[in-house]
Amino acid sequence: MTSPVAKPATPQATTLVKNWCVYLIECRNGSYYAGITNRLEVRYAAHVSGRGARYTRANPPLRLLGFRNYPDRSSASRAEWQIKQLPKERKLVFLLEE
Repeated sequence: MTSPVAKPATPQATTLVKNWCVYLIECRNGSYYAGITNRLEVRYAAHVSGRGARYTRANPPLRLLGFRNYPDRSSASRAEWQIKQLPKERKLVFLLEE
């Protein structure tokens, strides 16, 4: 007798675990913070509660500006580096480009 293998309830459940994204937060001082995660809602909540990055503890978030999905952590990390090299006015545009 074999034991059943648990399957995700929806195809979306596996997508949330596997997909990584680059996100952009506007901070109270007017600056932007870029980061990566595979659990955006949880990560943003950590920033808001003061348990996120050191930068967002010192410069609390105002709002999540947007995000862009990537298939894996490596490509999300490369994109994070790219967005951090851009001037502020180009960062939001970067998220919208495909």
